[in-house]
Amino acid sequence: MKKKLIVGNWKMNGSLAANAALIAALKDGLAAQAADAGCGVAVAVPAPYLAQVQALVEGSRIALASQDVSQHAVGAYTGETSVEMLREFGVRYTLVGHSERRQYHGETDAVVAAKAQRALAAGITPIVCVGETLAERETGETENVVKRQLAAVVHAVGHCVTELVVAYEPVWAIGTGRTATPEQAQEVHAVLRAQLAAATTHAQDIALLYGGSMNAANAAQLLAQPDIDGGLVGGAALKAADFLQIIAAAD
Repeated sequence: MKKKLIVGNWKMNGSLAANAALIAALKDGLAAQAADAGCGVAVAVPAPYLAQVQALVEGSRIALASQDVSQHAVGAYTGETSVEMLREFGVRYTLVGHSERRQYHGETDAVVAAKAQRALAAGITPIVCVGETLAERETGETENVVKRQLAAVVHAVGHCVTELVVAYEPVWAIGTGRTATPEQAQEVHAVLRAQLAAATTHAQDIALLYGGSMNAANAAQLLAQPDIDGGLVGGAALKAADFLQIIAAAD
């Protein structure tokens, strides 16, 4: 049976002291379980903290993730972080196409696909984020939007599609306190699963995460849905007790 995956996205939060305290609390909470037991766990941290958190999570079941990666291998791209740089810090996952990158940095489907392709080529698993805005949902465009966003990546990575993780994050439910109902989330996850099934016979092996304000109160219901294989957790990932409760719901 496929293990679930819970990824905490710290966004632009953290400090050396706060990071150390949070990871220590998470490790304490997970210590009772064997290293290979339960769901997968990862934290996506701001780039300046990759070295610190790499050291903090060593020997634990917590994997390291980055919040972004450059589509370029090397060169005059000020402020960018290459996939080879991430490899040096033991990064296992990287977010690509998060709605905040699409919205605030103008990332197109093509850019997101190039980033996913670059990550896969270096052995880092891209967590491909897709999702619709409130306006798109209200005009009945949800399915078209998420399928378009995912199609760009599937086309770019070809037979490597089975190595992706996909996260559905309805933009209208990120940081707003609003959450898709389990039924709404499952409906979109089923669409994504069917789209992946058209590209590979191993679609059931691809983890589909829900990323719209998953928290300690709603995690169990969301994770009980047949096509929700985990969560991409924002605010609740900054609170050890809440994040541990979400992990427990997935174990």
